[in-house]
Amino acid sequence: MYTRCAILALASLAVVNAQSLLPSLTVTYNLIVSHVGYDFLGNFSWETADDPTNGRVNYVDQATALTNNLTFVSDCKFVMRADDTKKVAKSARGRDSVRIHSRDAYDDALFVLDISHMPEGCGTWPAWWTLSQKGPWPHGGEIDIIEGVNLGQQNLASLHTTPNCSMSKVRSQKGMTKSTSCDTSVNFNQGCGVAFPEEDSYGASFNAGGGGFYIMEKSSKKGVSVWFKSRNSLPLLGDELILDLMLLSTPDAYFPMQDESPDNNCNYSKHFDAHNIVFDLTFCGDWAGSESVWNASTCAAKASTCKSFVDNNPHEFTEAYWEINSLKIYTPSDLLR
Repeated sequence: MYTRCAILALASLAVVNAQSLLPSLTVTYNLIVSHVGYDFLGNFSWETADDPTNGRVNYVDQATALTNNLTFVSDCKFVMRADDTKKVAKSARGRDSVRIHSRDAYDDALFVLDISHMPEGCGTWPAWWTLSQKGPWPHGGEIDIIEGVNLGQQNLASLHTTPNCSMSKVRSQKGMTKSTSCDTSVNFNQGCGVAFPEEDSYGASFNAGGGGFYIMEKSSKKGVSVWFKSRNSLPLLGDELILDLMLLSTPDAYFPMQDESPDNNCNYSKHFDAHNIVFDLTFCGDWAGSESVWNASTCAAKASTCKSFVDNNPHEFTEAYWEINSLKIYTPSDLLR
């Protein structure tokens, strides 16, 4: 056993009563899982397979990660990081890093992540996301909650699905629609993405502000919603009402999927099921390392290619780490009956 950490009122809230974005629907959520510190070691698996996004990365197992200080925990913190001490041999898979997925999967649920720091810097491509436990990908869907590359400062949330799932460009969200087709076979698997309006929602600017909270609601009755709130803005919301207020507010990204609606362009039951939770940190790959993206960034002044930068500059990855305070998972009360 260990002593629970006090992580703001949001983390200790056991029941959330929230009016849905659909005016006629009221949802009551109950806390079912709380991951803090050592909880992550027993409830997540460390993956070692080759990176499916072709990253310049070597994912290591849990024992190796703990031995080499790429994973470490305390009563209040869980940290995953990249190696920042060694150059990468040309024959190696890439820079040592960590990718984990939850042992359990969740369908209708509310995910609340409190993080103090996310990976930042040239060559990095971190993500917090969920994907179908049943699969195979892209069957059952993928939800990218936190994602970005290189020196970006604004988060991108996206869905990736099988065919016949799309979103209208204009919908009830604060973010800007970047793409409307969620189909992985369209636009080189760009997915249907939404860029967040907050310039401190990702990377160095996020970390400079002390981090914050990401909330993702996955609902078969209305779809997927994602909210971001910086730590500096939390006092403005008061105490235990914070989750209620967040769920009543306009989300940063909204992907509607009411199966019964005649105007719906994405049927939830056909594209989504129970999802595992994934955290990873890869380098370069299909996005961060693409020639057009790398050359458009100021990172190109440091190396001609992303791969050469990652291989030869270990000191550039001291800020490439996740520092997680807690991950809380809630489910609708009717699922517990």
